[in-house]
Order: sequence, then structure tokens, then C-alpha cells
Amino acid sequence: MPYDPKPTKYPFPDITDRHYLVVKKNDGAVFDKDYPFIDDSRSYRFKAALMRVLVQTVARPITYIALGLKVKGKDNLKKHKGELSKGVISVANHIHLWDYIVEMLSFWRRKTRILVWDKNMMGENKKLIRYNGGIPVPVGDIKAQAAMSNTVLGYIKDGGWLHIAAEGSMWEYYMPIRPFKTGAANFAVKADVPILPCAFSYREPKGLFKLIYREGMITFNIGEPLFPDKSLPRHEAVIDLTKRAHEACCRLAGIDPSENIYPPVFENNRRVDYY
Repeated sequence: MPYDPKPTKYPFPDITDRHYLVVKKNDGAVFDKDYPFIDDSRSYRFKAALMRVLVQTVARPITYIALGLKVKGKDNLKKHKGELSKGVISVANHIHLWDYIVEMLSFWRRKTRILVWDKNMMGENKKLIRYNGGIPVPVGDIKAQAAMSNTVLGYIKDGGWLHIAAEGSMWEYYMPIRPFKTGAANFAVKADVPILPCAFSYREPKGLFKLIYREGMITFNIGEPLFPDKSLPRHEAVIDLTKRAHEACCRLAGIDPSENIYPPVFENNRRVDYY
């Protein structure tokens, strides 16, 4: 088994997709059917371009040093460049406040967009997330949810790159891969694009690094694209692709899928206290 930080200080919820972070601010933003989920305005593009410069020049060295970061599998991006250029959805476990920055750094040439918790788009980090391609997921508004889904689907079909934290929430330094929600596979099947499985894993710090990286050093592993099975009915194709993506993420994290403590597809699964 890979190195497991076994964190004890985080209040992991009882259900595997729930959040425990407290967003301190709320600017009152409303994500309704008229919200620009993908903003193509001149103002947005200018601010997003500035943010990309800041991320590459400032956030890159800070992130690599602060996380003890290594990125593996970048060759897969070159190997499958043609396939990925037609639209793709990347998925990964969500294990750190900065992991979406790691994803933006790894996929920076494609101007990746990412689905995010709506509370984060109202809080103290809203501008950082928004101008790094954040798209809020509306809650409790069917029309807004439909508008978001249609906008995102069109973006993917036009060759866009979307990232989804398929577990549904962030659990810091948690090693097991939690069950995946089916949203990523649903978009992939509808748009006829692949899922690119990725996974965060941990390295045990040695020597003086133990004083710096008390919870472990982070590796971001990039896999190879998985395509929908067109021979299956849509619902079955979504479940099949979700399972294959989850299994691939387990392997990328160094976990045998048969030994992972959670099933691949989310069904209100409860947290497993394995240590």
C-alpha cells in the first residue's frame, strides 16, 4: 500500500461527499439561470489572463515548495494530445485546499475550467477561484442547474477541458479514494469525450523533510484517457465509465482497486474509520 498520512485533526463528515470547511464570507452571489457560468466577456478574459500569469510566476514555485509536489504522467498529455484537444473531463480525488492550483498548473496550456462548490464562489477565495476557471454548481434551483449543465456541455463539445472533483468534497490528506459521483461520466457520455483519470498520492517525508511536511509530500499522477462504451445504453455507459475512472484513480494513487475501502459509485456512502 502507498504511504498513508492518516490525518486525525480534520472533522471528516459521516457521508463521503459532505464538506467540513467553513467558508467565512458570503457575498450574496446568486447563481440562477442567468448567471454567466462560462463568462466569455472581454473583462473576464483580461482578468483570467492576468491570473494565469500570477499562477505561473508566483503560485507555481510556492505550490511546489509548500506541498513537496511532484507531477507524474505529463507524457500522457503529449501522447494523447489529439484526443484531448477534442474535449475532455479530468477527474481526481480532492485532498487539499490548493489541489485545484496543482491541476491548473499541470493543464495550464488548455485553460482548464473546474466545477466548484457554490459556497466557495461566494467566499473569501471567490476571485482566485473564478478567474482560475471556477464554475459554481447551483443548489436548489432546477433551472439554474439546467443552465449550468447546458453551458458546460456546450463548452466540452467545443473542445473545452473541464475538471471535476468526482468525490464531491475536499478531505485533506485522506488516502482512500472515496466513491465517485456520476456527473463527470454523465457529461462525458453526453458529449462523447473521454475522462482523464488523475490522482493525488503521498510520499513519506524523510530526514529534515519530516519537520516541514508533517502530513506527507504530495504527488499528482496523470493517467491516460478513458472513453465511453458506445455499445451500452446511456445510463449503463455512465455507470461503467464512473467505475473505470474510479479504478484508474485508485491505481494511479498506488491502491489496488479491490483493496480500496470504498465502492466506485457514490450511493450516500458512510465514512469508513479504518484506523
